[in-house]
Amino acid sequence: MNNDFLLKGYDIAQISYKKNEPLSSKSTFKVGSTADIFVIPNSIDQLNSAAGAARAAEENYFILGGGSNIVFPDESYHGIIISTECLNNISMTDDELPPELPQNTRLVTCEAGTPMAAFVNFCTKHNLSGAEQFAGLPGSIGGATYMNARCFDKSISDIIYETQHIEVTERGRTKIVSSKINISDWDYKKSPFQSNQSSVQKIICSVTFILNQLSPDFHEQIETSCKKYISQRVDKGHFKFPSAGSVFKNNRTFGKPSGQIIDEAGLKGFRIGGAQIAPFHGNFIINIDNAKSKDISDLVEYIQKVVKEKYNFDLEPEIIFLKN
Repeated sequence: MNNDFLLKGYDIAQISYKKNEPLSSKSTFKVGSTADIFVIPNSIDQLNSAAGAARAAEENYFILGGGSNIVFPDESYHGIIISTECLNNISMTDDELPPELPQNTRLVTCEAGTPMAAFVNFCTKHNLSGAEQFAGLPGSIGGATYMNARCFDKSISDIIYETQHIEVTERGRTKIVSSKINISDWDYKKSPFQSNQSSVQKIICSVTFILNQLSPDFHEQIETSCKKYISQRVDKGHFKFPSAGSVFKNNRTFGKPSGQIIDEAGLKGFRIGGAQIAPFHGNFIINIDNAKSKDISDLVEYIQKVVKEKYNFDLEPEIIFLKN
């Protein structure tokens, strides 16, 4: 990758970056080699500039949030990873609410790199209800929105009021667009940001949520509800080993969750290299012994093959394998 000109531009714009940055610590799976260039913008304007410059230079780039749904490659990633880790501001509007919203609601805006835990904690502190189901969910606001994360029968899109995203053209020209949610663009673990059909790339930079404002009398109730959902995650084994949580989406037309299908196929505990189908949850792949990205990929393909042969059913992964 001939990126001297690009990096010179980052230097001039005072956008921080690192070369040959280790990646395994930046994902919940704890796998991966290094990134040739790891960029760390400290504002939405810098994110805008970093992405636009990378695309204008015709370099591959990937926007990284909390790393809770990503599998980095075993070999160095010969592209640019742009991290949103410093984009973590949270604000609550004190302005008059839009007329279509009930007066007992509040709008909370989070930058894309805001950890989900920080968002839920903010809501709890301010006695805001609506985000409790996402307590304990790893990752960032941007990633959860991109994937339309779903927890305990609630999707993140259920509480989104508006998104702000950067549009990047093939020539690297950019603009920031705000869009009120159109629910027809969203579905089970699908968002409009997943579409690659357009030549214009969309990067989530902030999300505004609509939440119910309760009185301080309900603080303990909100806090208890959050603890309940975290406890359920612990009981299901979410935090026992490095993993990305659920590997496959549930297909509700099939009538069974993916974990049950995998369990009934006799696959729980099956292992390839350092990666294993969790003995305690059929839809988790866990890193039990310095797993490689290839171990995880091979295990995903094996699960798909067995389930297809047994049930003529195609499992759709929700984890993302980053490739050169």
